[in-house]
Amino acid sequence: MSKNPKFQSPTGMRDILPEDQKYFKKIYDTVFEIADFYGFGKIDTPILEETELFSRGIGLTTDVVSKEMYTLKTKGGDNLSLRPEWTAPIARSYIENGMYALPQPIKLWYFGPCYRHERPQADRYRQFWQFGFEVLGEKNPVIDAQIIQIFYNILKELKLKNLIVEINSIGDSNCRPYYKKLLSNYYKSRENSLCADCKRRAKDNILRLLDCKEEKCQPIKTEAPEIIDHLCEECHSHFKEVLEFLDEIELPYNLNPHLVRGLDYYTKTVFEIFFESESEKKEEVVRNALVGGGRYDKLVKLLGGRDTPASGAAAGVERIIKLMKAQGVSLGKEAETQIFLAQLGSLAKRKSLRLLEDFRKSKIKLEESFGKDSLKSQLNRADKVGAKYTLILGQKEALDGVVIIRDMSSGNQEIVKIDQAVAKVKNKLKK
Repeated sequence: MSKNPKFQSPTGMRDILPEDQKYFKKIYDTVFEIADFYGFGKIDTPILEETELFSRGIGLTTDVVSKEMYTLKTKGGDNLSLRPEWTAPIARSYIENGMYALPQPIKLWYFGPCYRHERPQADRYRQFWQFGFEVLGEKNPVIDAQIIQIFYNILKELKLKNLIVEINSIGDSNCRPYYKKLLSNYYKSRENSLCADCKRRAKDNILRLLDCKEEKCQPIKTEAPEIIDHLCEECHSHFKEVLEFLDEIELPYNLNPHLVRGLDYYTKTVFEIFFESESEKKEEVVRNALVGGGRYDKLVKLLGGRDTPASGAAAGVERIIKLMKAQGVSLGKEAETQIFLAQLGSLAKRKSLRLLEDFRKSKIKLEESFGKDSLKSQLNRADKVGAKYTLILGQKEALDGVVIIRDMSSGNQEIVKIDQAVAKVKNKLKK
């Protein structure tokens, strides 16, 4: 194989090979089971949506819309973008498909790829996979708590350790404007000490300054006024109830007054679930966000629908897989290959195809090497996969309508009619 192949996957995108597909399946199956238990229905939306859906829903000044979207213009003149996240498309689908007329709330879950044009890093891709849960049409704080509980349960079901839940309230249109003004005044007098990103964000979205990770901005951020001290009565009451629900189910969490999330549609509750570990320098702690979400009560109306409260979150599949590997999470034993089918000659190959199908219908896993003609190499393969029995079908056996069943541990062989092979093997496996 060439060291420099002519064609390669696009920068920041990758092939998902069979060894990783096992992790994808494990996560999908776990999410499916929990979604089914909690009464969520699966939804898939197109990977392309109108660009305005995201610019209006997520916010023009967010990094996602201003810098990271893959946008194109079709031959018909439509402005479309590859899906950078799922919540806005789901809100669009809720409106378009008249879900508001159904009994509320509407509970949906998803699993699929998103696209963002950002600098590729370890476990951060331009095509990346997310799963998520959304509840539309319910304002009760218990929904926020249940969303957090669902994601925490999924990560625990996947046997992940050292999980940290962080939670905050960012208020709503009643109390947030006053807080943003307060925050703006605080940062204005410290503008010269800010990093370049924060100076830009101070003009576009002052809340994003609380999300800055630059070391020089940390002392300033620590002393900034906290929104939790300036919530209106409704937001304060809502957040208090969310925390009481989490306390009731004994789900551990930390209050983080600087947690704001990066998308404009959030209101009230926001949360993230992190994995925390020590770095090679023992005094440093490495944190990776696995899940993020919160409440978005204004999004559906913003996109042209009715006033609809909603709450949800999403998790990054690649990051979870990386953590599963790092923590040595077992995927469970794969179904053992107990039967191997060896064949010799063209007539035997034709008979083997039908025999293989008979075993499939009987749900007995069977391996074969149809491309091989050497019995020795096929028996070696049977040994490698740990087969208990090998079915041998040569030219003579194919003509006689029989097959040899070889016990791989004792070497004993038995000849049976081809149409009795499945039943005979079943009996042997039972014993």
